Amino acid sequence: MRFKLLVPTILAVTFIFAALPASSQTVAPYQGKGVPIVIGIGPASYNPDWGHGIMYGGSIWADWYPRFLPSALHGLGVEAEVRDISLNRHPEPNQIPRSGQANTKEDTGGGGIIYGRYYRNFHPYLKAVFSLGSVDFLTASPTYSHDTRLVLASGEGIEYRIYRTVWGRFDYEYQVWEGKLLGNYLTPEGFTAGISLDLSHPVH
Repeated sequence: MRFKLLVPTILAVTFIFAALPASSQTVAPYQGKGVPIVIGIGPASYNPDWGHGIMYGGSIWADWYPRFLPSALHGLGVEAEVRDISLNRHPEPNQIPRSGQANTKEDTGGGGIIYGRYYRNFHPYLKAVFSLGSVDFLTASPTYSHDTRLVLASGEGIEYRIYRTVWGRFDYEYQVWEGKLLGNYLTPEGFTAGISLDLSHPVH
């Protein structure tokens, strides 16, 4: 798809420009007395890369930014995320061939690293996540319609403070599933937009 290259480029440029201000203008993450954790939830729109059009679902995530890291590593944290993509399972009306499957479903759950810098009310970030992926599909075999694989995902996005500890998140992720599934490699990609609750970041 066209946005496979376009979106990461746009977000990477956003990240670079957000990191350019002098360090005195950059807010150090998690100076407060609360727990250095961000939790969030939101809807997701994904191309499952399985003979199907765009599907929808939801994601939840939690980020932990340890305070004990040296100053050079401020902004580095651990992210856990779970995502379910199971809505809009029918094939698109004009899709040729009409191979979209009514029982298509993809779930992932795992964790990895996230790195970002807070600048005023913005928080651009990059991430890498290892997950266990589960996929449902139709085949000619009556006994083979489900599989699980390891999934490596890279992503990037930006959060914006809406009010005090409430932030909005826009996230892009590109996944690579392990091995071939019925002769094909799976590389789903998509977007998540949601709300994060920051339990520790200082309020300005």
